[in-house]
Amino acid sequence: MTSAPPRVLTVAGSDSGGGAGIQADLKTMLALGVHGMSVITAVTAQNSLGVQGAWELPAEAVRAQYRAVVDDIGVQAVKTGMLASAELVRTVAGLLAGTDAPVVVDPVGVSKHGDALLAESALDSVRTRLLPCATVATPNLDEVAQLTGVVAEDEDGMRRGAAAVLEYGPRWVLVKGGHLPGDAAVDLLTDGTEERWLRAPRLANRHTHGTGCTLASAIASGLAKGHDVPTAVATAKKYVTGAITAGFPLGSGIGPVDHGRRFRP
Repeated sequence: MTSAPPRVLTVAGSDSGGGAGIQADLKTMLALGVHGMSVITAVTAQNSLGVQGAWELPAEAVRAQYRAVVDDIGVQAVKTGMLASAELVRTVAGLLAGTDAPVVVDPVGVSKHGDALLAESALDSVRTRLLPCATVATPNLDEVAQLTGVVAEDEDGMRRGAAAVLEYGPRWVLVKGGHLPGDAAVDLLTDGTEERWLRAPRLANRHTHGTGCTLASAIASGLAKGHDVPTAVATAKKYVTGAITAGFPLGSGIGPVDHGRRFRP
């Protein structure tokens, strides 16, 4: 009998356009050889132009999905994305606290198009309840500013932002510096003692929808395979860079990265 691959659970919102959210997470997990499972926290009406609507699920439904998967199938890693409200953040944080598996927290605040995906009232719960559960937190520069007030405009700012996020309790933080100007897409991974800079060429491709979800899911996939955090993050960065290289137009706005690039001839 064939043994099951490593199992990764994503707790996030649904993107009807298929480029981000649960859909991106599951595609990434398949591409990286793990079994993806999902807890849907919210449903969005979304396409290449933006988010036209979002509806969060009841906390009871989120809790039931989570328990159904974890209690029967089990997990080797969990990734969180869009949690929408303070109630859902508290619910998911409580579930994570009782789960013996590494956790990747993508503190999703806004979409690629600038649409709000997290209520302002939920920020304190993210800081005090969710981030302490994280093995790795993966905020972009806007999310660092939203959570800590630190506005990073250069690499020194990224370092200060990472330190501020670490004060909330994650073991590691990966500050994504893709919005900084320059020829390279620069990310900073640190646990407060060890510091690693990850650099990749900045690609002339506007079709980058889903990069944050994809990166967090790729990290979780690596952790589920037993990799340490620096190895999981470096491998995930390489995968996402390749996916951005192959990002394709879809609709009349911003298209997605290509999660299945390695399957193409």
